[in-house]
Amino acid sequence: MTALTPPQGLLIPPGHGRSLRTPAQEVTFKVTGAHSRMASSFEVTVPPGFDVGAHVHTRSEELFYVLEGELDVLAFEPRVRTSDNWRRWQSRSGQSVTRATPGTVIAVPPGCPHAFANPTAAPARMFFLASPPPDHERYFEELLELLDGTAEPDAAAIAELRVRYDTEQLTPLRHHRGG
Repeated sequence: MTALTPPQGLLIPPGHGRSLRTPAQEVTFKVTGAHSRMASSFEVTVPPGFDVGAHVHTRSEELFYVLEGELDVLAFEPRVRTSDNWRRWQSRSGQSVTRATPGTVIAVPPGCPHAFANPTAAPARMFFLASPPPDHERYFEELLELLDGTAEPDAAAIAELRVRYDTEQLTPLRHHRGG
């Protein structure tokens, strides 16, 4: 009879994990699809001026927890989806964009338009869970390669990437290039 190896957990100390850094964003992978069937998790640094743009996923579920700084956030279906500025959107119940500060949690079910942007002069940090794994891991890897700061991002390549990873972009992604 073969002895079964008991399952083991994963411990990621502060400051550890695989990091991807560009002038547009920094993402540190904490728990990946190799470790969990439930969700991937990341620590994300959002630089001043970064705006992910409003978008929606048909099958992905996300949770954001603001650790440091401030972010404008959206997590509702607006009365009207305009393609210019999601910060002006309002829901049928009167909900509008919120300024998220440390300790704020944003839960986004599949099908819910959402966005975040850093309107301040200081970086913001958030903890981010995405399910199912590993879609967001692969998306971040490919997106940050496109936003590496060495050239103007290829809009067609970003659009194709989003389609492959269950992301319908509703308003543009915006970021200030480094340098």
